[in-house]
Amino acid sequence: MFRKILIANRGEVALRIIRACRELGVATVAVHSEADRDSLPVMLADEAICIGPGPARDSYLNASRLLAAGEVTHCEALHPGYGFLSESSAFAEATEAWHLKFIGPGWEAMRLLGDKIAARDLARRAGVPVAPGSDGEVRDAREAAKICAGLGYPVMIKAAAGGGGKGMRAVRGEKDLETGFRLCQAEAGASFGDPRVYLEKLIANPRHVEIQVLADEHGNVIHLGERDCSAQRRHQKFLEESPSPAVSAALRMQLGDWSVALARTAGYVNAGTVEFLLDEQDDACFIEMNCRLQVEHPITEMVSGVDVVREQIRIAAGEKLDCGLRLTAYGLRLQGHALECRICAEDPEADFEPNAGRITELHLPAGPGIRVDSHLTSGCSIPPFYDSLLAKIIAWGPTRPKAIARMEGALAETVISGIPNTLTFLRKFLENEAFLQGKLVIGRRAEVS
Repeated sequence: MFRKILIANRGEVALRIIRACRELGVATVAVHSEADRDSLPVMLADEAICIGPGPARDSYLNASRLLAAGEVTHCEALHPGYGFLSESSAFAEATEAWHLKFIGPGWEAMRLLGDKIAARDLARRAGVPVAPGSDGEVRDAREAAKICAGLGYPVMIKAAAGGGGKGMRAVRGEKDLETGFRLCQAEAGASFGDPRVYLEKLIANPRHVEIQVLADEHGNVIHLGERDCSAQRRHQKFLEESPSPAVSAALRMQLGDWSVALARTAGYVNAGTVEFLLDEQDDACFIEMNCRLQVEHPITEMVSGVDVVREQIRIAAGEKLDCGLRLTAYGLRLQGHALECRICAEDPEADFEPNAGRITELHLPAGPGIRVDSHLTSGCSIPPFYDSLLAKIIAWGPTRPKAIARMEGALAETVISGIPNTLTFLRKFLENEAFLQGKLVIGRRAEVS
């Protein structure tokens, strides 16, 4: 096992990694920007080191400063968390070149799966169904029009290097294709430095379901069931649950088998998430694999009893998945139901505009089945430079209705004052009829007025 790990991230995920390391007896070094100097992860880590000014490009996205921090503090490994450089194959490769173990997949698998066009080809080779679409890159609107004539509308134009809900544009008719295509190409180039795009048939009223996988360096690959992430606005998740109310035991087994097959075909090691869309007939198709820890991993931990972050660290240290975990590949048994609500520093009354400021009053919930992952403290500052996530409230219950009831109570108990946030929005959403009936799909029905 490692003696010391550098945490190349901030906020609640940095705190989550510190807790897992503490359980394993591993010392931690928290990097921080000048804006995060007084943050909770910095206070709780064994060591802390400043890596630059507040803007992410000068700190958390500055690979050379992160690697230098690992070297001067004599760390043996680096955990990237999620966001920032967590899915950068170049950063993973550089980390290994600096003789720091990257706690995540190998850079080769990350590079392969990070290219959505290559990932579709890989999925086909692994026997995993993909959405109908182009065979590869589509270079111009004229070529796109020919493909759309065979596919039929509506279609989705997607960036080959996209992810996180970015680099996607729906086109519902021929008259919108040329403009949509050019805008998506431009967005892909500006956001990811890669203007390549491809086409997929747009699935009407889909559900977004993802499978958590774990793979070690000894050939063991397992899955831990699914998460339903259909509660989205503008392709951004705000509530997740496990198991999915739309997934039967037979479909769970099929999705899990496909996910394990994809991971094996890619030579994947560590934690990853295979994402699918389900159509109105519950037929599934692969959309992408996320090569990192997911924000919503706690709900999988609650229903599976597996500490995903702990397993990430153990796998990176060369240890095997333990015998109990290996059994889940053949007879997964999820215990109860779990929900996660993301509270963000966004103002629902101002079109969810992100906000910065100071927390003036804070009360986070507790009680049976309630877990809170948050870096907030009373009086802490929320900088304007980073993701708006303030806290994740997780509720577990023996049944879905009981988990929802516990979540309602937890949100009612939560107080976060001083900065606009989505707490009230989430409380209203729990009254959404489609959600309560387990019939929520991606689209307008996820919205709350």
